[in-house]
Amino acid sequence: MFRNTYDSDNTVFSPQGRLHQVEYALEAVKQGSAAVGLRSKTHAILLALKRSTGELASYQQKMFRIDDHVGIAIAGLTSDARVLSNFMRQQAMGERMMFNRPMPVNRLVSSIADKAQVNTQEYGRRPYGVGFLVIGQDQSGPHLFEFSPSGNSYEYYAMSIGARSQSAKTYLEKHYESFADCNLEDLIRHGLHALRETLQQDKELNVNNTSVGIIGPMGQHEKPISPPGSFRILEGDNVEVYLQSMEKKEEAPAPASVPDAAPAPTADEDVQMSG
Repeated sequence: MFRNTYDSDNTVFSPQGRLHQVEYALEAVKQGSAAVGLRSKTHAILLALKRSTGELASYQQKMFRIDDHVGIAIAGLTSDARVLSNFMRQQAMGERMMFNRPMPVNRLVSSIADKAQVNTQEYGRRPYGVGFLVIGQDQSGPHLFEFSPSGNSYEYYAMSIGARSQSAKTYLEKHYESFADCNLEDLIRHGLHALRETLQQDKELNVNNTSVGIIGPMGQHEKPISPPGSFRILEGDNVEVYLQSMEKKEEAPAPASVPDAAPAPTADEDVQMSG
């Protein structure tokens, strides 16, 4: 049932210096559907693949608005994400009430990282089983952060988390140098191409399973919003115009045809042996 005698409690180190319960929580993030984040000089965006539990069920929510200047995409346990997103909203609201200003993005991410770290050190708690991609904008421009259940947080130019996210990372690593100067439409197209890499062979992106979150100036295909540049989530028909702009995926070359084998001799024929 257990990997070893050191994985039944998150406060016990293994002889190799590992906390197995924390590693299991990181595995829970890898089980969630993929989310991709990118940023340019003017925008930060999130793209997420929504899952449905069945034909009769709606697609699960993958993005949450925290404040006008912050939004998140999740991978992992949705219930844990709901608790942490509510905590982030309380922190952002407290900053506005006390100091009449939006909370700096890096400090907001650090606050949930500190909250998650407590669950890796105190007895009787379990780590959160969810990871976040956090986008935000402040005086220094757009930002993209990753938060993990281990309590770590990092800032990125582009990042992906969730199931089969390594395929998306490979795409992002190839193209990230061009992201800084992209406009919103090109940035979303890159994100959709990266998200498409995480799909199974028989699946395609559509208006039902794709969510796009944006922070930054309004794009060509968007309606005016208030306040300008605040976080907004595009779903349903609003995503269709971006899906139509995607380039078709290059199909793998067909395997070389194998020459037909010589027909087997019949019983009436002699088998000729080569000399």
